[in-house]
Amino acid sequence: MGDSLRTLCDRKYAILGTGALGGFYGAKLQQAGCDVHFLLRSDYEHVSKSGLFIESKDGDFILPQVNAYNDVEQMPQCDVVIVALKTTQNYLLPKLLPPLVKDSGVVLVLQNGLGVEEEIFQIVRNVQVIGGLCFLCSNKVEAGHIRHLDYGKITLGEYTLEYDPAPITGRIQDIANDFQAAGIPIELATDLLLARWQKLVWNIPYNGLSVILNARTDELMRDPSTRILVEQLMREVAAGARSSGRVIPDSFIQTMLNYTVKMKPYRTSMKIDYDQGRPLEVEAIFGNPLRKAQAAGINLPQINCMYHQLKFLNQRNCIA
Repeated sequence: MGDSLRTLCDRKYAILGTGALGGFYGAKLQQAGCDVHFLLRSDYEHVSKSGLFIESKDGDFILPQVNAYNDVEQMPQCDVVIVALKTTQNYLLPKLLPPLVKDSGVVLVLQNGLGVEEEIFQIVRNVQVIGGLCFLCSNKVEAGHIRHLDYGKITLGEYTLEYDPAPITGRIQDIANDFQAAGIPIELATDLLLARWQKLVWNIPYNGLSVILNARTDELMRDPSTRILVEQLMREVAAGARSSGRVIPDSFIQTMLNYTVKMKPYRTSMKIDYDQGRPLEVEAIFGNPLRKAQAAGINLPQINCMYHQLKFLNQRNCIA
């Protein structure tokens, strides 16, 4: 296929993980005319009969019919496979990805954390791996019903060995065009590793503190003590990025603080997982960045403290 897959929205998309994130973006792509195929588990019966309902600040819509599957072997091979599973389910990917993605196709990884593209590349080496960082406030309310509260932008960057910076190719531009045609804001990054550290500036303080302190984002920003703690954690993430040779300026940290102040009161995805007794993405979001920084001789003491607290809470929560 070369760098460019085909013409606008002539790509066949698969969604692995039709939840608050994958369901929202997949539904938007289908609404825009793309051929989208959804893999579901608990929601399969409902969605296969009733479709998807997206309740959104940008306007509600219903897809009465979607291509729904509960078995990856029944799905067609696709040009672009979007991985929207939680990283705690990545043990499933060696079974899911190889039969689903076309040779020379694309795996688009819409997951939190650091190092997730490396895991994908070990499973399917005959494809291009693209990382996507989603700034999205969205929840799954019930089967087939997704509530989009705020934002929605995705930053896309091509994965390369050692996360070296990469140019913007025709292939990533084509996929960006599909998303933009679906009303999804896209930013293209030439440095995926920097983009992942930038996303951690938000994810580490808010996901971690929301669980440890049992608080929404607005509560964390309203209290002077926790607001100071959030900013300290953000600066520690920036120190971790520097250990990888990436610079996150103070202005970016201030932008993230400002975004969150303006955000509607939000219960983070990690807090929702915790409240519902599901495993937390502790390793991808906290453990991997810590280990990467420590390998470069940099200690991140506050993040390390949160990491061990979250491991304890996660273990106790899953046992209960």
